Amino acid sequence: MDLQEWRKRLRIATHRADGPAIVGVLSAKLPDECLQAAGAALVVALGREAPGALELAERCCAALHARGDSGDDELATELDVAMDRALDGLAPVPVDVEELGQVLGESFGADAGVLDLETGEVWSAGVIENARDAGIEELPGEPDGECWLAVWPEGSDDAYRDMADFIATLDDPAIADRLSIAIDGKGAFRRFRDLLDRWPDVATRWYALSDDRHIGRTRAWLADAGYRPVSRTG
Repeated sequence: MDLQEWRKRLRIATHRADGPAIVGVLSAKLPDECLQAAGAALVVALGREAPGALELAERCCAALHARGDSGDDELATELDVAMDRALDGLAPVPVDVEELGQVLGESFGADAGVLDLETGEVWSAGVIENARDAGIEELPGEPDGECWLAVWPEGSDDAYRDMADFIATLDDPAIADRLSIAIDGKGAFRRFRDLLDRWPDVATRWYALSDDRHIGRTRAWLADAGYRPVSRTG
C-alpha cells in the first residue's frame, strides 16, 4: 500500500469512527510523516475499544515524543488521556483542526476569526464579513473566551519552513536543488507546488508532511488556549 492510499484509507476509517479499520490501517504502517493523523485516529479507535488500539497507541506515543514536532507532545498526552493514563486539564471542543488551521494560516495581521467553543464551528474574518454583507443574521458572537474564541491569523512563516525542512530530507540532490531554487523569493509556494507535480512520489510525501505539521501546530495552539480537539463523530 503506497502512502497516498494509506492516507485515504485512514481518513475514511477515522471519519466513520471505525475502530477496527483504523487499527488495520495503522498495523500495516505508521509513517513518521503522518503521526498526527495516526494519533488522532487512534484516539477514536481507543474510544471504540478496538482490539489492538492500545498497543498501537503506545507505539504512536513513543514516536511522537521521539519526533518532537509542534503539537506532538500535546497529541501524545491526548492518547494518554484516551488510555486512562493521564489527565490534561484541557476542555474538549469538537473542532475540525484542518478548518481551524486554515484560519490560523491566513495572512499575519488580518482580522481575527472566531471559534464557537460549543459546536466547534470556525468562522474566518472574511466569511463573517461576507455573511454580514449578505444580511445573514446567525453570525458568531464577539470573542469572550467562554463561548467564542478569537483566532488570530499567524501567517505563512511556519509553512515556508516546512518546505525548507522537507527539501533537506530528500535523497535526490538534483530534485532538492531545483526545489531550493523554487522557494527563493516571492511566489515561493506556487513555484514549489508546480514543480512538485513533476515527481508524484515526492509530492505525496510533501503533502503528508505538510498536512501533519499544519495539524500539529493547530493542536498546539488549541492546547495553549486551554482546549483539545475531540471527534465530531461522538
